Amino acid sequence: MSGLYDVTVAVDQAALLGEAPMWHPLEQALYYCDIAGHKLHRFDPATRSLDSWAFETDVSCCAATASGRLVLAMRDGLWCFDPRTGQRERLAEAPYDPAQERFNDGKVDPAGRWWIGTIYEPRKPPLAALYRLDAERRLTRQGEGVTVSNGLAWSPDGRRMYWSDTTSHTIFALDFDVATGEASGRRVFKSFELKREGQPLDSYGGRPDGGAVDVEGNYWVAMFEGSRLLQLSPAGEVLREVTLPVRCPTMPAFGGADLKTLYLTTSREKRPADELAAQPLAGCVLQLRVEVPGLPAQLYLG
Repeated sequence: MSGLYDVTVAVDQAALLGEAPMWHPLEQALYYCDIAGHKLHRFDPATRSLDSWAFETDVSCCAATASGRLVLAMRDGLWCFDPRTGQRERLAEAPYDPAQERFNDGKVDPAGRWWIGTIYEPRKPPLAALYRLDAERRLTRQGEGVTVSNGLAWSPDGRRMYWSDTTSHTIFALDFDVATGEASGRRVFKSFELKREGQPLDSYGGRPDGGAVDVEGNYWVAMFEGSRLLQLSPAGEVLREVTLPVRCPTMPAFGGADLKTLYLTTSREKRPADELAAQPLAGCVLQLRVEVPGLPAQLYLG
């Protein structure tokens, strides 16, 4: 079913590769990253203000803590960052060769552990992985066999974990133990048709990028290069398809006081000039109001 949603602009300052929106549950503001632009942004919808912090390398995702600091996943490792002072403290070294791999999508699980996947930039073989940072700041490898790790999210009861490999056009579901932080029983939740060689983009549905879950357990996923946002039922059925004014959405996040504003980051990095001319909102943060609220972002407890 096509969703008749009014998609508008939240932030009209375009990022190169906008990613990883996170509605801060304490600040009531939206944080998001510009990976290729090496920046972290904070958007306050109440004042329409945008604050930004620049770094020397890629910053791919962030999570909130109770102390007011953030944790950042960067190409050179994991960091604790205080946006009030600009001070950083390293949490963990990068567990890979930064010349070929970097951190990508990340989310905090229902018990306060931070999960972060990677992207293997040569693409072949599938050497990207999924890591977990626990409250004691131990970083352990939890999954592998993918190329572009994305789509992390949890069901409302915490018993199902979602994880995707964008390159293989596949979203996985795993059984999750909140008490131990163990994910098992990886299986295909939803797969999408691969892009054919020479296929026009207008006939291509896109590949799954970032995701988010609402309180009814539905999984919302940005379809990169597909100009659409999908709402999938817990059984993997397409409930809604929202057509977007940009080719490359990257990740949705629920926000606002009622968690019914769905924010959506987008990308303009390496896109053709004619496409960018036709899609001036590429790289901006979009928003739409939805009927069902989303789950709040969890705090990292480390």
